[in-house]
Amino acid sequence: MHPVGVSQRPYGYSSSNNRKLSREGCVAMSVRPIKRVIRTRPTVEGAGVRLQRAFGFGDTTDFDPFLLLDDFRNERPDDYLAGFPWHPHRGIETITYVLAGTVEHGDSLGNRGNLGAGDVQWMTAGRGILHQEMPKGDTHGRMHGFQLWANLPSALKMTSPRYQDVLAADIPEVTDDDGTRVRVICGDFWGKKGPIEGVAADPRYLDVSVPPGARKRLAVDRSNHAFAYVFAGSGTFRDASNPQGVLTEQTDGGLARSPVTGETGNRSLVLFDRGDEVVVQAGDEGIRFLLVSGRPIEEPVAWYGPIVMNTQAELEQAFSELRGGTFITK
Repeated sequence: MHPVGVSQRPYGYSSSNNRKLSREGCVAMSVRPIKRVIRTRPTVEGAGVRLQRAFGFGDTTDFDPFLLLDDFRNERPDDYLAGFPWHPHRGIETITYVLAGTVEHGDSLGNRGNLGAGDVQWMTAGRGILHQEMPKGDTHGRMHGFQLWANLPSALKMTSPRYQDVLAADIPEVTDDDGTRVRVICGDFWGKKGPIEGVAADPRYLDVSVPPGARKRLAVDRSNHAFAYVFAGSGTFRDASNPQGVLTEQTDGGLARSPVTGETGNRSLVLFDRGDEVVVQAGDEGIRFLLVSGRPIEEPVAWYGPIVMNTQAELEQAFSELRGGTFITK
């Protein structure tokens, strides 16, 4: 982590060229209140992969356009090597962000590849693919990463599948004066543009590290839903009156620190209400989190596993095609 520092970035500040822009005509910024803090729950998926689920299935209205977030950090190869063998996807996009280890992937259209530490894959399943993901871990047996599912609007449910595979070196990173570091995976932030493009929900996906003791203000589009998922260090996310604490658990890989008395949960997801910015106060060890936001689709959702449609009839049609061998088209 970086030395202690405090930087309150004023509205209109441009980190890329280190100058302040005019505030004339700007309205006052409002801090996003915290709706709730959510603890992950242990889940088994694929052929027996043990992971932690932050949210997913059931009613995901508050997260729209996002459907699910899984944290698959693990130090035990026996808990992840069985992987996620061939399974169908339709109507969604899956975003895989690897921190440590490797993930081999392939699909029924002949695509193959490997994701390494710091790499991202943004897969648009569209009208349908069969896909597999096989985590391998690193030389220390660590497999760390996240998978986020984003919904597709009805007009794009049956679009052609595509991949956007991005190497770690191609993801821009910006460092502010106080040492705050942000990797911009998708969207625009502090004068940098993430390499992922053409996504329907206009999402922003950031990996944010705030140094010990710093308080940071991060702008978020008022019209978008937003959440933060903390995976290292500790701190508080603040609203107008009642800051709420979050922290993460100790891991062998050094990604997190010991719990701090009085702070809430480990592997915590903070769901925000409406507002223009998020305010975070880093604890003594700093804090690192994913900050994700996107424009709500506001359409009905009918889903079973990784097949997500708008109506029950469309969902039944998808499974009928799976049984009949007509699910995949070229």
